Amino acid sequence: MSTTTDNMPLAERMRPASLDEYQGQQHLIGPHSVLRQAIGSGTIPSMILWGPPGTGKTTLAHIISQTLDRPFHSLSAIHSGVKDVREVIDRAKGQGMFAKGMPVLFIDEIHRFSKSQQDSLLAAVERGIVTLIGATTENPSFEVISALLSRCQVYILKELDRADLETLLEKGRQKLEQETGKRITVAETPALLRVSGGDARKLLNSLELVVRSLQGDTLKVTNEAVMHCIQQNMPSYDKNGENHYDIISAFIKSMRGSDPNGAVYWLARMVRAGEDPKFIARRMLILASEDIGAANPTALVLANSCFQAVNVIGYPEAEIILSQCAVYLATSPKSNATYRAIKDAKTMVEEKGDLPVPLHLRNAPTKLMKDIGYGKDYGYAHDHPGNFVEQEFLPDAMKGTPLYTPQDNAREKADRDRLARLWKGKYGY
Repeated sequence: MSTTTDNMPLAERMRPASLDEYQGQQHLIGPHSVLRQAIGSGTIPSMILWGPPGTGKTTLAHIISQTLDRPFHSLSAIHSGVKDVREVIDRAKGQGMFAKGMPVLFIDEIHRFSKSQQDSLLAAVERGIVTLIGATTENPSFEVISALLSRCQVYILKELDRADLETLLEKGRQKLEQETGKRITVAETPALLRVSGGDARKLLNSLELVVRSLQGDTLKVTNEAVMHCIQQNMPSYDKNGENHYDIISAFIKSMRGSDPNGAVYWLARMVRAGEDPKFIARRMLILASEDIGAANPTALVLANSCFQAVNVIGYPEAEIILSQCAVYLATSPKSNATYRAIKDAKTMVEEKGDLPVPLHLRNAPTKLMKDIGYGKDYGYAHDHPGNFVEQEFLPDAMKGTPLYTPQDNAREKADRDRLARLWKGKYGY
């Protein structure tokens, strides 16, 4: 196989140079999208690009700067400090005097910047010295200081869908075929799609890894070849690398699967690598509601206490708190009933639109509203025995529709029994 320029990974060699070459995120860069129109006008705001790994955040930042023909500076929050930020801003000041537009400063993994590092960016953004583009896989509401966040537009990048990923695979196949002079067939895609986890960069680099492992002039990429090659080359845990997301996935699934041994093992892998304890605690906080929920409401309280505690304590003592919380969540009864309830309710809203609020549930602050029936026949629960009166709380078009379905655990069985007693079978309880 012939070598390629600088031996860059396939994903880097295929990095798109224009919005027309960019794959996915049509809600952001489609023909009539707000961001595309802003880029077309030449006036973009400072922004935070928030999305899963491999969805094109870095690529989009590069394309924006190239399209606008502006100076581009890039820093990694993992390797840069306040001194680096100030040096870049000083260079940008000089460029801004002569450039066609404000220099672009791209900060990768901006959520890993400390408060002081983010503070050092604030004045440059406020004074218009740079247009900031930050990229993050974490919710910026948690990790970006409010003063900086308020001066940035947040754009959410979505996971690439199967069609986007398969399009990228085909482009990657063609690129490798052109570079190697060999005939390459991707006979099966499920394994490649699975190991990539929706990460375009990981998908393309995995394809290249498999192709490089095959012999002959005619190469056939199969599920078996993919799994054999990937398992042989699986990297050790790196909190800044692709396997980071595989380990946190194993950690979450161990707790969801009620296996404290697995949970503590994967936790130890992250602790040993120096993973941010807030990152781990935040994932447990989500799991406490998504996977335990009404089966044990105390889990959410404990997970929140864990999150607060690790913020105060930090390593090494924080590992004890994380372990205690992980074991508690793993051994707790599980239910996703409340998670499914909100998902089903959102689906109903999408399907049925904004249904009118029944008159008896409407607020009636004026005499006119009372006269036309607002609030009429509403039963105030506390005026009735047991603090309950049977009445309809859903729109007419949804009467009797169950959204919350209690599951088979002690806590929710009690919910089911009480609801059945109150509603007399209305929702099938």
